Parts: sequence; C-alpha cells; structure tokens
Amino acid sequence: MGGKILIIDDEEGIRFSLRGVLEDEGHDVAEAETGEQGLEILGTDMPDMVFLDIWLPGMDGLAVLDTISKDYNGLPVIMISGHGTIETAVKALKKGAFDFIEKPLSLEKVVVSTRNALEFSRLRQENLALKTRISFEQPIKLTGESEAIANLNEVIARVSPTDSWVLITGENGTGKEIVARSIHNQSGRSDKPLVAVNCAAIPEELIESELFGHEKGAFTGADKAQEGKFELANGGILFLDEIGDMSLKTQAKILRILQEQSFEHVGGRKTIKVDVRVIAATNKDLSKEIKAGNFREDLYYRLKVFPLELPPLRDRAGDIPLLICDFISMLVRQHGFKPISFDAGTVEALKVYPWPGNVRELKNFVERMFIMYAGGTVSPDQLPPEFQVAPGSAFEHVESEEVDAEIVDALIADGPTDLKQARADFEVRFLEAKLKEFDGNISQLAKAVGLERSSLYRKLKAYKIQTD
Repeated sequence: MGGKILIIDDEEGIRFSLRGVLEDEGHDVAEAETGEQGLEILGTDMPDMVFLDIWLPGMDGLAVLDTISKDYNGLPVIMISGHGTIETAVKALKKGAFDFIEKPLSLEKVVVSTRNALEFSRLRQENLALKTRISFEQPIKLTGESEAIANLNEVIARVSPTDSWVLITGENGTGKEIVARSIHNQSGRSDKPLVAVNCAAIPEELIESELFGHEKGAFTGADKAQEGKFELANGGILFLDEIGDMSLKTQAKILRILQEQSFEHVGGRKTIKVDVRVIAATNKDLSKEIKAGNFREDLYYRLKVFPLELPPLRDRAGDIPLLICDFISMLVRQHGFKPISFDAGTVEALKVYPWPGNVRELKNFVERMFIMYAGGTVSPDQLPPEFQVAPGSAFEHVESEEVDAEIVDALIADGPTDLKQARADFEVRFLEAKLKEFDGNISQLAKAVGLERSSLYRKLKAYKIQTD
C-alpha cells in the first residue's frame, strides 16, 4: 500500500521527475514550490513523509526542516540538494532529517530511501497507537485496599448503571479521570463514546466552538463545518474536566444545553438534540467559588446530582505499595525493561511523604526511578532530596535542645493520639514557630533545620504554611 508524500522544491522538473517515480511505486504525491506553501499543505493534509529541497526562495529548506521537526515531531524528511556538501548534509541530519540525497537524483536511491522513510513512519504510527492502547488498558478502577477507596469503588459501582449525572471533586492528581472512565465502563453507555473536555485547556474564545461545533465561515479560520463535543458524545458520556475554570458566560450556555439537551452550532440556526450523560470534575471548592461570584449556583446544583469526593494520597498512604506495583507493571509492558523494586525502608519513606501532586506525582516518581534503576532495588539513600527528609523525620537534623518545649507540651495536651498525625502536627507547629523566629527568612530557616531550600519550600507548601 502506498504512502502520502509531499515534495517541496522550486524546480518544476525535479517535482515532475520525483512525482513520476513515486506514483509508479503506488504513492499519492502532493507538490509545493516554496517552503511556505509546503507548511500550509502540512497543516491541512498530513503526509507520511516529505522530500525537501535545501535551496528554496523565501524560507529555505533548513528553516522549513526546523519547523517540521518542532511542529510535526517524527515526520521523516528527506533533504535534496544540487549543491550538496558534507557540511550541509551533516547540518540537515543534526536538525532531524531522515536522509540526504544529492541532485541529480538517483532513481534507486530515491526508491530505497522512500521505502525506508515510509517504514519508519509506519512503525512510528504503530508505536503511538500501541502506547495509546496501553494507556487505555490501565485499571479503570481506583487502586487501593484502604477503607476510603473500598467505599468509593462500591459507590461508583452503584451509580454507574444509572443515568445520574456525577460531580467528582478532589485535588489535582487524585484520579478524577480514572473515576470517569470507571463509570463509563460500568454504565449502560459503555459501547458509546466517552468524550473528555479539559475546560481549563481551551481558550475562552474557542470553547463554544469546541463544545457546540461551528458552521463553515462562522468565524475567521472556520474553513469547514465541525461537530462539537456534545455531538460526538451523543448517546454516551461527556466528561467535563476542570469545570470550575469555565467563564460565567460559558457556564450560562452550558446550563441551557444541559437543561434542554439541545443547541445550535456557532454560526448555525439548526437545533441539534442530543442524549448525553454528563460527568463533571473539579479541583476547586465550588461552594466557595459560588460565594466569590465565580461559579453559577444553578449550574452547581444541576451538576451535583451525585457527588463523589476523592481522598488525597496522603490520607491513604497504605495504598502506596499497591499503586507502585501497578505503575511498575505498566512501565514493564510499555518499555520491556526489567522491573524495579523498593526495599522496606524506601517504601516507609514514601508512605510519610505528603505527595502534594497525589497519585499523578507518585506515578511520575516511579517512572523516574524505573528509568534510573531498572532491574535493581531502590534504597532510601537513592531517593531524591525531597524524600530523604519526609514529614515526621525533619527533626533528625535538629539537636534536641533546639526543640521548643512549649510546642511539645501543647501537642501532648491537645494533640492527636495517632503517632503519625502527631509527628505531622508537631512539624507544622515547629516550622511555623521557626519561621516566625527567623522573620520569614527561608534561607536561615532551611539552614537551622538542616534542609535544602527546595525541600523546605515543598514541605511548607504541602502543609499550606503561609510565607511572605
């Protein structure tokens, strides 16, 4: 089966010769006389590979190669030139060119190089598809044996078969998207699409078009009609992530559509009816956002048919070993490397770290350790600095006489009975007292308690201790 090939060359004879050879091989060929024209074609009809002349009027070939390497990472580009030098070829290859062919073009070289480039493109696409498939093979259930997760999974199993709308709340990285996928998988709409929209990632001026679709000519750049997310999710589930970041203007339009299950394209008049179940998620406290005038109260209660609040990882530290096993298995499948292991001391250090980024931060951490220590065992002294001194152990660097006895007495009098929580409470009070003692000077405080500035900043942020 042939591939789609773009030729960018200002010489008509070269384009004609190349087209003939490539079409004889069964490929579809597009042409451009200038670099600018070539990039325009790339933006509308993505080829499998590109033949690119170095010497072009206006934007030269190396500049075009820079843009392709930046915006179309992995697209194979074969550079061609009638004035080729070793220096030019090396420069092109360093910039990401797949191959370099001198003019006059050799028929055999063109055919062989084209086959190699298309095979590279095919393998790249297969690799991307495989990674996507693996990512969707992740467990669509929250991992853990803690009481909080067991209860949450039970509630998810109850609400999923219904058509009730769900509002998921929780800190960043707690697994809100996993919960949405879990609900979809266990619902009667599992054979229909789950369409996700990150409301925080779409510019305000584009979100209406993204959600509701638009007609051709509705605005500058709308060269063709496009369906919106509501249409794409028809019959299935629409996952509105970061709903708290929508503007009030968009919230008003969303509310009307949610109530009526109908809308019009931007620039259109035809009413489109849909059947969509909505799952919304946010890391914000929407009740506070309502009081601040940033979120509509009517939309809040429309979405909050069935609320689900996800616990932060620090509140279920006992699940960390299970999560680590899941992430290691996933990385082994993806990369084929030997698995890593964590010794008992390392696991304990990870269990007392506050994990401000929650499960997402843990996943990224495991991947970092996997890259560095594949096939080995991670010991506590191999942990990054922020894990070396975890909550409850910062005082190993402080002499006993430096500890404020009043803080200890206060904790004994009115503090918690749980030892881990007592350690955390003590650390908060200790750091607040020391911060006051040093007039908010982070450098002096870090030196006094034996921490790196970066580790101290993370600790203060994790405990939500205010600094000037």
